[in-house]
Amino acid sequence: MAPSEREKDLAAWLNLSLVPGLGPVLYRSLLSAFGLPSNILAANRNQLVRVVPSTVAAAISAGGREKAVDATLAWAAKTGNTILTLADKAYPAQLFEIPDPPALLYVTGDPALLSATSLALVGSRNATPQGLVNAEQFARVLSEAGMTIVSGLALGIDAAAHRGALAGRGSTVAVMGCGPDQIYPRRNTALAAEIALAGVLITEFPLGTQPLAGNFPRRNRLIAGLSRGVLVIEAALASGSLITARLAADQGRDIFAIPGSIHSPLSKGCHSLIKQGAKLVENAQDVLDELGWTSIPAAPQKPNSLNTTNELLQYMGFDPCDISTLAMRAGLTTEAVSAMLLQLELEGFVGSVPGGFYQRLI
Repeated sequence: MAPSEREKDLAAWLNLSLVPGLGPVLYRSLLSAFGLPSNILAANRNQLVRVVPSTVAAAISAGGREKAVDATLAWAAKTGNTILTLADKAYPAQLFEIPDPPALLYVTGDPALLSATSLALVGSRNATPQGLVNAEQFARVLSEAGMTIVSGLALGIDAAAHRGALAGRGSTVAVMGCGPDQIYPRRNTALAAEIALAGVLITEFPLGTQPLAGNFPRRNRLIAGLSRGVLVIEAALASGSLITARLAADQGRDIFAIPGSIHSPLSKGCHSLIKQGAKLVENAQDVLDELGWTSIPAAPQKPNSLNTTNELLQYMGFDPCDISTLAMRAGLTTEAVSAMLLQLELEGFVGSVPGGFYQRLI
């Protein structure tokens, strides 16, 4: 069967995207000069060098990318997979606000989510138990309020954010730093499968691209670009999450950060952002208020599901915490938490501090 016009056009977009050294900026320069990718591929080398370096012009003219194009078209033909180009109506408009939007996006899942009102939630791969709880709970509540949560499918905060978002009535976007046929890290394979069914996985990298270190700063600009704002939970000073926040600030997005212990290295990045003007947030409603979003629907009270009082410790962290906040985190009544805290205090696991707060000691 002869290929359709859509398939021919997409093949040309793909062919050009696979040219070595042709990044998003040069790709758009060629589109501005020649129009459609088919016109660029038909141009001679002398015409091309007026727009791009001679090495790139030579690579375009050399060809030899047909096999990779066919493999990618076969991937796109599978159920759930889509390739969006800059010319597609479904291409997320907010990415045109960044300096170098990708010419192509490889999508698995629902492409409509890319244009939904989104908040990026990022943080450390080596998060503390409290950080993971915060990420999942913030994401769940924001998702329940109807927002889409964007993150990077990494271990730690990213994965917790995706899980929390899937638990709410909203959804999640996972931006990957590898090809669409790769999942990184492998430990998140099951999570990626859930996102493909109920959310969306996207990448700008072609099939077969391995998760090289240099890919992730490029990925981070898309996380920022897709979102109205970025919420950082637990980040060291030398953190990719701070890169995402800086890119978002450069794009005019709102930056939010959750403060932590002054003794924790994973709080220093958030504290630095707050000093630079990021909005300090203590709960999800702070974020929604700043964005002018609707209030959070009341969440149903969960039953007392903790098996032992020791399980309550995972919700405490090491900073002072009041009974009401701890009850909200654990999904318990304040009476149940009060009884558990009494037992933990008698056993030497927690101590009471002035102001009606409790702090974990061990």
